[in-house]
Amino acid sequence: MIFPWGNTRRFHSLADYYKQRHGSRIQKVSIHAGFTCPNRDGSKGRGGCTFCNNKGFNPSYCHEESSITEQIETGLRFLKKRYKRAQIFVAYFQAYSNTYGEIPVLKKLYGEALAHPEISGLSIGTRPDCVDDEKLDYLAELNQKYLISVEYGVETCYENTLLRINRGHTFAESVEAIEKTAARQLHTGIHLIMGLPGESREQMLEQSQIISQLPVNSVKFHQLQIVKNTPMADEFLIHPENFQFFEPDEYVDFMIRFLENLRPDIAIERFAGEVPPQYNLRKSWKGLRSDQVIIMIEKELEMRNTWQGKYYN
Repeated sequence: MIFPWGNTRRFHSLADYYKQRHGSRIQKVSIHAGFTCPNRDGSKGRGGCTFCNNKGFNPSYCHEESSITEQIETGLRFLKKRYKRAQIFVAYFQAYSNTYGEIPVLKKLYGEALAHPEISGLSIGTRPDCVDDEKLDYLAELNQKYLISVEYGVETCYENTLLRINRGHTFAESVEAIEKTAARQLHTGIHLIMGLPGESREQMLEQSQIISQLPVNSVKFHQLQIVKNTPMADEFLIHPENFQFFEPDEYVDFMIRFLENLRPDIAIERFAGEVPPQYNLRKSWKGLRSDQVIIMIEKELEMRNTWQGKYYN
């Protein structure tokens, strides 16, 4: 059976999405460019999101004290060994909010990355409240020559949860940023965290229908993990009863149900995240890697004879 995204795989993977459009896998080279966030520097708040300790998410080769060019060189050496078939590389501005600065600053930092001969574009991780028309117009201009994508940390569609995790923006702001970005023909991706405190499984599942109504090109899922040295870690240690975590089999079942109701053309970049053991406060999945989660999901999709978008309407 050939599915709407053009192959026999039962979900629309971002890797396949890029191969269809660019003829090759696209590999991200992570960069820490020294940005911060408005809910860290006092503009909107202090302390950042309750789940966030960037040391638990950045690759080991990604260091702020190194220049962007140095980080790219180090990252390329690492990635070429690990992903031998990768031919196209983009600079992934990953740490914190990478549009949170004035245009001249962005042009300098992005320009250094794009000047590297092996970098074909940018993937920019940011917050929906850290873009405006001027910045998006600039990215649209870059998109005429380079591969440009914008990834928004949406995290959840529910206002109460956004307040609880000290996100500092609303879901309405997420919707506005997504629509403005997509209107400029920029690849628009989002991140969602499954398992945030206060949300029921059915509420989490309903987000498949909510994001399907938005002009989103790709989505990256993370199961909730408790990262050390975060406000959420403190809350977990004091009130563990506030948290309901997915076990691996439960997560696979949940993600299949989510996929079945998700718009078929939305590409899946990741089903699950990984926190380095030294930062992971609750090691509940016994070292299960994200690629193993994909295998589990694909086997279960096959067993159930189901696929992404089967029940999407």
